[in-house]
Amino acid sequence: MFETLRGTNEKELNHSGRSYVGETMQLDGDLKSSGSIDVAGLMNGNIFVSEMVIKETGSIRGTVEAGTIEIHGHVEGKISADVVIIGKSAVIKGDILFKDTLKTEEGADIDGYIKRTNNGKNNSEEDIAIESIVEREVEKKPRIVHSVHKEAV
Repeated sequence: MFETLRGTNEKELNHSGRSYVGETMQLDGDLKSSGSIDVAGLMNGNIFVSEMVIKETGSIRGTVEAGTIEIHGHVEGKISADVVIIGKSAVIKGDILFKDTLKTEEGADIDGYIKRTNNGKNNSEEDIAIESIVEREVEKKPRIVHSVHKEAV
């Protein structure tokens, strides 16, 4: 009898690996997770996760490193990710380094540098051609030699 009651009253565990920081929550300190996190509250510290969504009410103060990050709230600090998606309500004060993809909606406020990092692609023929143009040595210009012929008078 107890087994059937216990079986029906048990809550199922969420095994998605997705965590949530609510609007009324403030976390101070670094966070590392191999899972995903949604942030609607305030986080002070460095964050290292595989996937992150910062909601409109969410705010981060610190460095963020993620595989994928979607920003609709505030970030004050450096962002490094493979894929960066910036929503129209995002406010970012810090540099953005992305590896594969950067998507930005009109209206986002970004105060910092945006740079694509080396994504491990092989150089295309065009890249190699440009590099050879830039790196080749400056060839010496041919000297113009003036010869003056005196005619026998």
